[in-house]
Amino acid sequence: MSNATLPGDPPGGRRAVTVWSVGVAVYFVAVIFRTSLGVAGLDAADRFHVNASALSTFSILQLLVYAGMQIPVGLLVDRLGTKRVLSIGAVLFTAGQLGFAFSPSYGTALASRALLGCGDAMTFISVLRLGTRWFPARRGPLVAQLAGLTGMAGNLVSTLVLARLLHGVGWTPAFAGSALAGAVVLVLTLLFLKDHPEGHEPEPFPHRGAAYVRRQIAASWREPGTRLGLWVHFTTQFPAMVFLLLWGLPFLVEAQGLSRAAAGDLLTLVVLSNMAVGLVYGQIVARLHAARLPLALGTVAATALVWAATLAWPGAHAPGWLLVVLCAVLGACGPASMLGFDFARPANPPERQGTASGITNMGGFTASMTTLLAVGVLLDATGDDYTVAFSAVFVLQALGISQILRLRARAARRERERLVASRVETVHVPA
Repeated sequence: MSNATLPGDPPGGRRAVTVWSVGVAVYFVAVIFRTSLGVAGLDAADRFHVNASALSTFSILQLLVYAGMQIPVGLLVDRLGTKRVLSIGAVLFTAGQLGFAFSPSYGTALASRALLGCGDAMTFISVLRLGTRWFPARRGPLVAQLAGLTGMAGNLVSTLVLARLLHGVGWTPAFAGSALAGAVVLVLTLLFLKDHPEGHEPEPFPHRGAAYVRRQIAASWREPGTRLGLWVHFTTQFPAMVFLLLWGLPFLVEAQGLSRAAAGDLLTLVVLSNMAVGLVYGQIVARLHAARLPLALGTVAATALVWAATLAWPGAHAPGWLLVVLCAVLGACGPASMLGFDFARPANPPERQGTASGITNMGGFTASMTTLLAVGVLLDATGDDYTVAFSAVFVLQALGISQILRLRARAARRERERLVASRVETVHVPA
């Protein structure tokens, strides 16, 4: 595939980087708020006097709202534009973080996490859309990976900064203080973000009524690339998401006998590995598009192998080196999940990018939500047997791989057809 800029492609450049950076900053803060429970899980259990199943409900509800919002958010981004949707998202997730800081009971804390999940759901799809509007198509895979990398940097802030604040100043000051970051990015969005460069306005497209919604969703879903993207995202993202969002710290402390500090260091390793692998995957796919599926399946295989070795280790605790390997491999899950968007993006025209990205993004968060619930229920049912609880990972991986293998040939054939058609159109464009 040629790396030449396609006709009508946005120019990129410094202005694009500046505007895109504002959108990414909103996503960065949203991820800090989303993952803040991952370092506060044990504190939340003590504060609200709940067991493992009830604790997992925090993250499950948040992800349920997030996953359920993906298609509506995709439609909103296609209709209203990035700036409006990101602004609404920033208001909602900031209100949710503040509410969580001051929640006096389990019920109000749940409502706050749901509100946070609603705002969080509006960020990543918007940032992906912003990238396609401001950068040439050939930069798409790298721009998407960089957006994901920035999100993981938000996770790093949770594990390094928010965890220390929580144990230093206490629950309410830590969560309320972090909410100030939401107000800052809201102001930046209102002042500096723009939906698209001058001269690259999208063509007018009918947006009214239920017929528009049905058309957008149906047309996106009919594309095998959209469905393949969803299942790639489903199969690759959730092992690391479940580990970082809630169950990693309890597993390392309670099942593996590590101190909180050592467990925090391993969670940080997951994030650092994610950032490093993201850069590598982005460069590889930008140069060799055919590497998408091998990278995704290879990541799934490596994750399953290392998890199996950790859970089946014959001693009371897995050795330190194996836990390090586990966390390093889990770091590849996030970048691999971004490959799902690289299947959905070329399968859909610009006016459907938000909707198709929303469908794709539902995959990993649906898998994460299911696994969070399964781990919590199995822990309560087995008396905190983490080996049995984390075996749920393999069930969802098997389901996802079966769907990827079923769809890959159809998606590849359809993508080749669209590529040939676009080249024919380019040849006939008047000089």
